[in-house]
Amino acid sequence: MNLSLPHSQLHKKGERGQAIILIVFSIIGLIGMTALAIDGGNALIDRRRTETAASAAALTAALTRINGGDWRSAALATANANGYPNDGVNSIIEMNTPPLSGPYEGNSEYIEVIITSHLGTYFGPVIGITKVTNVARAVSQTKPSEYGEMFNGYALVSLSPTSKCEEGQNRSFWIHSEATLSLTGGGIFINSDNKECAFIQFGSGSVRIKDTSPIAVVGGADIQKPKLITPYPIQTGAVPISYPPAIKMPKVGCGSKIATIDELTGTSMTEGNWDGGTDETFPPDGITTLGKGTYCIRGDVVFNAGTQLQGQGVLLIVEDGNLLIKGGARVALSAPQSGREKGLLIYMPIENQGRIALNGNADSRFRGTIFAPGADLRINGMDSRYGFHSQIIGRYIEVDGQDDIPVFYSDEENFDTYNMPEVLLVE
Repeated sequence: MNLSLPHSQLHKKGERGQAIILIVFSIIGLIGMTALAIDGGNALIDRRRTETAASAAALTAALTRINGGDWRSAALATANANGYPNDGVNSIIEMNTPPLSGPYEGNSEYIEVIITSHLGTYFGPVIGITKVTNVARAVSQTKPSEYGEMFNGYALVSLSPTSKCEEGQNRSFWIHSEATLSLTGGGIFINSDNKECAFIQFGSGSVRIKDTSPIAVVGGADIQKPKLITPYPIQTGAVPISYPPAIKMPKVGCGSKIATIDELTGTSMTEGNWDGGTDETFPPDGITTLGKGTYCIRGDVVFNAGTQLQGQGVLLIVEDGNLLIKGGARVALSAPQSGREKGLLIYMPIENQGRIALNGNADSRFRGTIFAPGADLRINGMDSRYGFHSQIIGRYIEVDGQDDIPVFYSDEENFDTYNMPEVLLVE
């Protein structure tokens, strides 16, 4: 008796076996895809949480250290509050000062926090993945209070943390026309984080730094003619500074003293408060000499073409209004060389968001800091060999004109103040 199955039935049984194998592999594939979707998504979320926790712990450590506390315990507490308890199994917290690697290695101002997270998987074990490891690193900086030069001794500083690219729209630093900005003793710092145009060079405007000082920009640059910029390429990605700046603002004033015109000469005046009202600008007509001291001015300060004004040991505080030094004016001013006003030539408090225009003629001379943290500041070419022996600081800076603009910076001739304690996240 022949008990063998027909060939067609054997074929159908073999197809059923193959189908089972395909189904099994399909299920495994689906589990793998599920593992990738669920466990991969969880890993991505944990990565972001780890980075956030590391940054928060690093900032907490820096802030606690600058206040004299136990920064290690504070950092661990912050990491724990963010879900990373340093249990040695699921999460490990490492803290180093100075950092063990990177650009701040060996610098004790910086604190490094590294969080290692081991995250268990749900479906991953099916394909041999039992856990996912994420490692996040953050570095913070603690800058203690210290008395010294402002903004690390940069000769020109644009303080605005943001800016625009379009003309007339608050550009952070813009040099154009035929102006040549020649700097000795200090570079340029631009605080704007605009990635496209924090630093703008158009036309034949040029920057020549005659020493090793840098052009440092937090954001990016739009440079039409790179050959007109020295050094080139400029430094981008600089660490930003806070705004308002973390410094002790000048504590200067005039008290109750009133500025008066010398009745005998009619061409000189003494220090004190001056309120020109809506009609009269400072200095009054006919004044060619400012006596030593501080002038607290309400209203506009205007030096017209043909004006001649000199003053040694003077400080101009523009409490409101603008300060305009026009082309053709002959202005020779130097800051006090002693006292709390030492090195400060022109000060526009941050509440005054007016405008400063710096121009003059070939005989103009300025010595001392020009500090206007809330102002739009414009520097025009005046072809003076002496130029500015100044640190020039504004919220926005525009440089134009047809001539050379020499700026010489030395700490001895400029204003020093307390740089307040500061905490920064740098990596």
